[in-house]
Amino acid sequence: MKKLSLVFLLLYSLGGLFAQKFGYIDSEFIIKKMPEYKKAEQELEKITEKWISEVDDKQQEVKKLKEDFAVAELLLTEDIKKERLDTIAKKEKLAKDLQNKYFGYEGMLFQKRQDIMKPVRDKLYAAVQKVCRAKQVQIMFDKAADVVMIYTDPKHDYTDFVLEALDLGDKKDTIDNKRDKDN
Repeated sequence: MKKLSLVFLLLYSLGGLFAQKFGYIDSEFIIKKMPEYKKAEQELEKITEKWISEVDDKQQEVKKLKEDFAVAELLLTEDIKKERLDTIAKKEKLAKDLQNKYFGYEGMLFQKRQDIMKPVRDKLYAAVQKVCRAKQVQIMFDKAADVVMIYTDPKHDYTDFVLEALDLGDKKDTIDNKRDKDN
């Protein structure tokens, strides 16, 4: 009797698993339609240009020091040569450190992108939750994420509903644009 009730409990729980409603969205497509994303990208572009300029200035300074050293190398004493080479090495290290600070793995650009994009992602996730509740979807996948989706049936695509929840355009317009993008 105990085994029979365990089998029924297992079948009942599996039946609930298979009855779940699922769908998918294309978050990349949605985010690119959001005005907040465009503003964030413009802000990041300005910051990036500034940082690139700073790094480039440091690298040009190093390049100039190397050129000056090459011109005067024959006329310099060993002590002065060593001193200038040390100065060049220090400036080169500072330039590389600055580049890594701004653009390296989890550098300031990475952190700034995370900070600037957080409100955009939060707004998207809130809209996805709203659509999931309204459409009674238990599992929502993101087509733009690393999830491999070999085939997706358009009837499970909730991208347009999320766009509507965000008040981003006419549903027909977004479907046509999305088809153009996919082709």
